[in-house]
Amino acid sequence: MKIIQLTTESKKDLLNTLLRRSPNNYGQFEAVVSDIIANVRKRKDEALFEYTKNFDKCVITPSNIKVTEEEITEAYEKVDAKLVEIMKRAADNIRSFHKKQLHNSWIDMKEDGTILGQKITPIGLSGVYVPGGKAAYPSSVLMNVLPAKVAGVKKIIMTTPPGADGKVYAGTLVAADIAGVDEIYKVGGAQAIAAMAFGTESIPKVDKITGPGNIYVALAKKACFGYVSIDSIAGPSEILVIADETANPLYVASDLLSQAEHDEMASAILITTSKALAHEVSIQVDRLAEELSRTEIIKRSLDNYGYILIADSMEEAIDAANEIASEHLEILTSNPYEVMTKIENAGAIFLGEYSSEPLGDYFAGPNHILPTNGTAKFFSPLNVDDFMKKTSIISYSKEALSKVHEDIEMFAESEGLTAHANSIKVRFER
Repeated sequence: MKIIQLTTESKKDLLNTLLRRSPNNYGQFEAVVSDIIANVRKRKDEALFEYTKNFDKCVITPSNIKVTEEEITEAYEKVDAKLVEIMKRAADNIRSFHKKQLHNSWIDMKEDGTILGQKITPIGLSGVYVPGGKAAYPSSVLMNVLPAKVAGVKKIIMTTPPGADGKVYAGTLVAADIAGVDEIYKVGGAQAIAAMAFGTESIPKVDKITGPGNIYVALAKKACFGYVSIDSIAGPSEILVIADETANPLYVASDLLSQAEHDEMASAILITTSKALAHEVSIQVDRLAEELSRTEIIKRSLDNYGYILIADSMEEAIDAANEIASEHLEILTSNPYEVMTKIENAGAIFLGEYSSEPLGDYFAGPNHILPTNGTAKFFSPLNVDDFMKKTSIISYSKEALSKVHEDIEMFAESEGLTAHANSIKVRFER
C-alpha cells in the first residue's frame, strides 16, 4: 500500500481520487439505462422477458416469473442448516436494533383550541433489489427487508436475477423467507428497477426501492427517483481505520483487506500517528493479499484506492477522517471512545480491536447499508424512518385563530398572495 505523509495537499489529492468512484461519474452508461427504462415503461413484461433472455440466458414467462413456495422449500434443502440458524440469529439482532428506532405519532393540545401533531404511517409497498450470481449477498436481504418489516410496511416484494437454469440463488431465497418478503420475482438489472418503479403486468409498482446493485442498477435508481423513493445511489465499498501505536498491525491489515476484496473500486485507508505501525501494516497487507481467495481484486483495489496516511497528531487524523466521511470507520487506539466523540462524519463506527467491520456486515444488528463517497456528511444508514411517512396535523379553534389572523394576513399580503390572506380574513369579517 502507498504510504504518504498526511498534509493539506495529500488530503486534497486523496479526496479528489475517491470522488472519481462516485456513481455521479457513470455518465457514459446513462443512455443505455435510459433506453431500458423507457422500454420497460412502454412494453412492460414483454421487455422484461427479452432482457432476461439476453442478459441472464433464461426464459421467463408470466407463469414462472414469480418464485414459488416449492422453490423456497428447495432452497432450504440446499443451504447448510447451521447457516440457516446463523441467519435467523442475525435477523433477531437486526430486528431488535431497528425496533429501537421506532417513533410514535403525537398530538399537542392547548387550552385555546390549538391542536398540532404528527401522524406516522408506514409506506404501503416496498421493493428490494438483490444482485445475483457471485454478487449475491443474503446479509443484504436481511438488512433491506427487516427495517421495512419493523416499520410496518404492508407488503414487500423482491426482484433478483435468475441463473440460466431459471433458479434464484438459494441463500437469497432463504434470507428472504426469514426476513418475511411477500413476493419474489426473477428479474434483475436496470429493468428490474424500472419494473418496480412503474409496474408491469406481473410486477406491482412500489413506493420505495432499496438494495445494492451494479452501475446499471445504481443509475436506474437515480433515473427513477421522483417516480419512486430510493434508499441511496451507493458507490463502491470503503473502510477507513484510525490507529495509533497500540494497534495490532495484523488486525489492521486484515480489516483493510476485508473491504478491498469487494471489487476493484473499493477503498481501504489507514490513518495512523505511528510510522512503525504504517510500515508493519504494509508488510502484513502484502503477505495476506497473497493468501486470500480474491487476490487479484484485492491488489487492483489497493493499487487504485489503498492508502496509508501518516498524521503528525491524532487531531490531524480525526480531521482527515471527518473530511473523508467514510462508509465504515474503525478506531483502533488506546482510547477509542474518546476519539469517537470527535467523529462527526461516518456511516458506521467500530470501536476497539474486537469490533472489526464484518461484525456490522453480518451480525451485530445496526444496518450495513451505509452512505458512501463522502455522503456520510449528510446521509444516514438505512433505518426504520426510511420506510415511514410523517404527516403534519393542524387544527385551530376560532379563538386560537383570532389571536393570529392579522399576522397571517399581513405575511401573505407581503408575498403578494392576496387569496391566501383572504382565506383567513373572511372568517373574521362581519
